[in-house]
Amino acid sequence: MQNKQFSLRVEDSRVLALSHPGDPCGMNWVEGATPWGTCVLPEGVTAEVERCFTPEGNLSEKYVFTNATDFDVFIPRGGLGIYTPFNDNYQDAATCMTRRCHAHLWCGGGTSYVCALRMNGEGPHLGLVLREGSLDAYSVERDDQPPHASNDRGDFILHPAAAHLLPGERLTVRWELFWHNGMDDFYETLAGLPSCHRIESDFYTYFSGEEITVTVDGKPETLPALPPGEHCVTRGDTWARLFVAEPLAALTRKRCRYIAERQQFSREGSRLDGAYLAYDAETGTPVYDHARDDINGGRERVAMGILVAKHLQDSDDAGLRASLRRYRDYILRELFNAETGEVCNDVGYDNGWRRIYNNPWFAVFFLELFKLDRNPDDLSHMAACLLDYYRHGGERFYAINIPVSESLALLRQAGRDDAADILLGHFRAQAEFFIQSGRDYPAHEVKYEQSIVAPACVFLCELCAVTGEARYRMEAKKQLDILSLFNGRQPDHRLYEAAIRHWDGYWFGKNRLFGDTFPHHWSTLTGNAYWRYAEIAGDAAYLKKAEHSFRNTLSLFKPDGGASCAGLYPFRVNDRRGEYYDPLANDQDWALYHILKYMDRMSGHRV
Repeated sequence: MQNKQFSLRVEDSRVLALSHPGDPCGMNWVEGATPWGTCVLPEGVTAEVERCFTPEGNLSEKYVFTNATDFDVFIPRGGLGIYTPFNDNYQDAATCMTRRCHAHLWCGGGTSYVCALRMNGEGPHLGLVLREGSLDAYSVERDDQPPHASNDRGDFILHPAAAHLLPGERLTVRWELFWHNGMDDFYETLAGLPSCHRIESDFYTYFSGEEITVTVDGKPETLPALPPGEHCVTRGDTWARLFVAEPLAALTRKRCRYIAERQQFSREGSRLDGAYLAYDAETGTPVYDHARDDINGGRERVAMGILVAKHLQDSDDAGLRASLRRYRDYILRELFNAETGEVCNDVGYDNGWRRIYNNPWFAVFFLELFKLDRNPDDLSHMAACLLDYYRHGGERFYAINIPVSESLALLRQAGRDDAADILLGHFRAQAEFFIQSGRDYPAHEVKYEQSIVAPACVFLCELCAVTGEARYRMEAKKQLDILSLFNGRQPDHRLYEAAIRHWDGYWFGKNRLFGDTFPHHWSTLTGNAYWRYAEIAGDAAYLKKAEHSFRNTLSLFKPDGGASCAGLYPFRVNDRRGEYYDPLANDQDWALYHILKYMDRMSGHRV
């Protein structure tokens, strides 16, 4: 089946391959374990599929579901499904750039769509828009075994809305597939369709007391004040989802006190005495497992100490200060060897896995401690963490949150120019590796992901700010163009300017479930990149994008100060129910820390 725009290979009404005849890369946009167009059907319901090309050359697909019984059939939410396996999986970076896509899905009732973007940003890109019927959720089926586990987002299943069918009655779902030139072009195409109604908002996460403004098909509306929590704004047959958070200062204070009161472990004689640990909100108990690195006594969980140190710089609290002192003692006793500069993976200076991701995080911890108390030892520890990072291959590693500009500034302010010069030499060498590698990103713990691209972009932006060298800005923009493709613009606080991530709930959560994690705290890495690029390029549009990215992680934090490490967005993943926030508070405090670092400088911040 082919026209000038589509080349399809169809077998038994299912699409095995779909490409653009003029695509020099020959990308198959619909590769998956289960073929495109396979239907999930309740007992007694049949499906027929019709495909044709529209006069504009788009591919139209119509799915007709019929109650073939003599009795009424009630179809629950998620009971019907159509497989749409957009080719969103991760091999080596070269393959990803040309033959894989980011799929941004929106199941918003009568206005539903998928904006799929080739991972290098070069068109043609594929779009899907609903023209008849209603979709209200999607599920994912995925192989959770290596090597696919963290490297394949899985096969998507679009779910028509719940329905009641009389005997012989039919339900129709029809959509069109079309090519577009990128996100802006995709939404311009949708705007020209009378069947699509867009609800847009100034923000999708608001703070209590802010005026809430939405635009429905171009007409602005001011909503009445809404209490904290999630709110569904419905207009006609579609909706948007907003979130209202407590004021930032109150939210941070509650979170820090929760950490000190519930997540700091206390038992004399234990190596974990003084540690900030992961916390299970369902059982009300701290969680630790040396054998499971992602809930051990170190690593990402140092974000709790960083957040407390940052908060105390603006809001003194004797109880929190005492808690932070105990945590610092724990770090020095168990995780950071002040004599050698070694950053360890778990208590007892255990470095069975030398994971240099950890080094910059501990450097940030000591940096924020130094800014709080001006203890020169903490500045020395900060530098030692970074030097240990570079001793173990850091110049060729895409680490998260290397404090380039702040570390240099603080060292120079303290008269430690020699140490600053040594670090600057390492920073320049690492930047050259990023520049030479370009889009050929080396695999890390996941083969290719947002948090490989984001560190390169932020790093180059910071080095540009430090040196004033324009080449770093130009190279950062190349990284930013690739990074931004991970982010969608669906009208939902969990999705708008949120980076695609799909494995964190398994590795860091209690429920151990792979699947799209919207929201997730590392989405703010893209916000950091937006903000840093706006700083060096003077482009205010990126400040607004950064603010969206930061705000839209705040539903991870609960009114009592508790938190969730990940929101599982799909309706179902394999045979397990999704649509929940994982009960484990683990590493999500990076989000709140990033917000505190940057939000007071956002143009749209009105708290």
